[in-house]
Amino acid sequence: MSKHPRVSKLFQKDLVTEAIRDSFLKLNPKMMVKNPVMFLVEIGTLVMLVLSIYLLFKPDAVQGSFMYNFSITLVLFITVLFANFAEALAEARGKAQAETLRKTRQETPANVLLPNGEVKPVMSSELKKGDVFLTTAGELIATDGEIIEGIATIDESAITGESAPVIREAGGDRSGVTGGTKVLTDSIKVLVTTEKGESFLDKMITLVEGAKRQKTPNEIALTILLSGFTLMFLIVTVTLEPFGRYANTPIAIASLISLFVCLIPTTIGGLLSAIGIAGMDRALRANIIAKSGRAVETAGDIDTLLLDKTGTITIGNRKATNFYNVNGMADSEFIKYCAISSIADETPEGKSIVELAKKNNIEINVNDYANDTFIKFTAQTRMSGLDSATGLSVRKGSIDTIRNLVQSNGGIIPPNMQKIVEEIAMNGGTPLAVAVNGKAAGVIQLEDIIKTGIQERFERLRKMGVKTVMVTGDNPLTAKYIAGKAGVDDFIAEAKPEDKMNYIKAEQVSGKLVAMMGDGTNDAPALAQADVGVAMNSGTQAAKEAGNMVDLDNDPTKLIEVVEIGKQLLITRGALTTFSIANDVAKYFAIVPALFIASIPQMQVLNIMGLTSPQSAILSAVIFNALIIPVLIPLALRGVAYKPLGAESLLARNLFLYGLGGIIVPFVGIKLIDVLLTILKLV
Repeated sequence: MSKHPRVSKLFQKDLVTEAIRDSFLKLNPKMMVKNPVMFLVEIGTLVMLVLSIYLLFKPDAVQGSFMYNFSITLVLFITVLFANFAEALAEARGKAQAETLRKTRQETPANVLLPNGEVKPVMSSELKKGDVFLTTAGELIATDGEIIEGIATIDESAITGESAPVIREAGGDRSGVTGGTKVLTDSIKVLVTTEKGESFLDKMITLVEGAKRQKTPNEIALTILLSGFTLMFLIVTVTLEPFGRYANTPIAIASLISLFVCLIPTTIGGLLSAIGIAGMDRALRANIIAKSGRAVETAGDIDTLLLDKTGTITIGNRKATNFYNVNGMADSEFIKYCAISSIADETPEGKSIVELAKKNNIEINVNDYANDTFIKFTAQTRMSGLDSATGLSVRKGSIDTIRNLVQSNGGIIPPNMQKIVEEIAMNGGTPLAVAVNGKAAGVIQLEDIIKTGIQERFERLRKMGVKTVMVTGDNPLTAKYIAGKAGVDDFIAEAKPEDKMNYIKAEQVSGKLVAMMGDGTNDAPALAQADVGVAMNSGTQAAKEAGNMVDLDNDPTKLIEVVEIGKQLLITRGALTTFSIANDVAKYFAIVPALFIASIPQMQVLNIMGLTSPQSAILSAVIFNALIIPVLIPLALRGVAYKPLGAESLLARNLFLYGLGGIIVPFVGIKLIDVLLTILKLV
């Protein structure tokens, strides 16, 4: 599946350059105060800078040498920069995505239809909400709108990255069109649905750039937790100074600040914003525009998932499974007509008819019809077939289309043919009618094909604790059959807008979070009601306004991907929080003995890493504390590898990998840094 050009590398040169520049700009206290943990580290850095300058002119044996204090200052400054760099890099990736989208926006000519019927050429920037413009084959659609007249094949690759054209038409759920896409066939009249500067593309660019990104409730709660930890360790650190005086062990300011910085959860504090931004970025890389980080995060807590049957559970392209002859002709002759009517039909359904005919030993040689006229399927006619030079006319299409054709020739649809059509429909199939020389000849049965592996995907969701619900317009018996075959937990048959909305409300009343996808105006109420509403870009403006996500690929299966992206965001944040808190353990054994070992030799027993000296211990811990942030940036941006496990399994995995790892890694890291500092004789 082709997509937009994406930023494939985490540390692409131009993004890194921009992120480094922004890292310094973010040192502004007005910006830093939004991250309380790193703001206090910045204050500690300023205190150490003042102390270092003071010691340069007035040495103090208790406070240590200028070089030692300046080294601490430099490492603390780098710690703040690394935290800013993580956030800036995540934002830069988002801006790069926005720039890609911005390139698709261009000034486009449009033919506005005036009330008196005249056509006035204008530029897209002059269009306003309520205008109607005409777009014909080969032209770009000037701005966002809804088709009010006509049907056309449209190339949406500029927006979705998909090369396959799609059909858009007036009066249905697929009437929405996006500025910058190209009309390939026919002509359409489009009603402008947005004000200047408020097109879908404009909104996407704003959203992607993260200008209005707000912290989610979970993120706010975690920030409060981290602030609580920070306040607690601030009190602990402050009380150590008088305790040191009481123990006749003066403690240097550098030691106190280093202890404070190492004890507070700087790792997660430095990566928290990057994790949230990266969650939205991962959604965008899946061609999903999230209107807020909250929508992505909520997706990770979804309990119930509503999915359309067609295109989600079934492959969308139905396959021919049976031929029903009702005209008294030989079956082989009828099958031959079915195959002939499908030679010019390039759709998957048409090709499947030719394949089924071959299985019935009827194979058509196209060269035998070189002098005949093939009728290709179009969005206008909704039929395909052949007109022979000998006078033979064969048509294949929907039952309504063929009925109109037969009636126009003075005929009727035979009762036995109507009965077959109804039986096929009741069993979840799609009937296609065939007419020969204007008379009803028979029916081709198309059936839904359950997507390969869809049962396994639903089982994955079930393991996550997510209930799957199939939404379909089929009758209850057909819906039950397909739901059972697909392995969904529940279904809504003959679904009306109020049925979807009522189902969502009932789930929410019971305390559950619900996600759904829709594309039509009739889906808008349910999309607005759902906790995560994913609207398809091809859908109506009402649907896109109601949802809090928009899928550029118009792929209903994205609901499953959205849930996984949301869970990955939550798991990543939880994993790095666990690691951040756990890696403080090693720092206790590095810094605390260093503070009191001179006056309390028994503290040497806590120096289990065998660090060279108090100065080396403190500097090693501070350096490790700084370096661990950039080391974890790729993990924060890419996300922890997601596996569909239950809550208990996830917790156990999280504690083992990131809890135990958070304890072990700092012991190894601090010791290696200590050895290196000793070898280089820097302490």
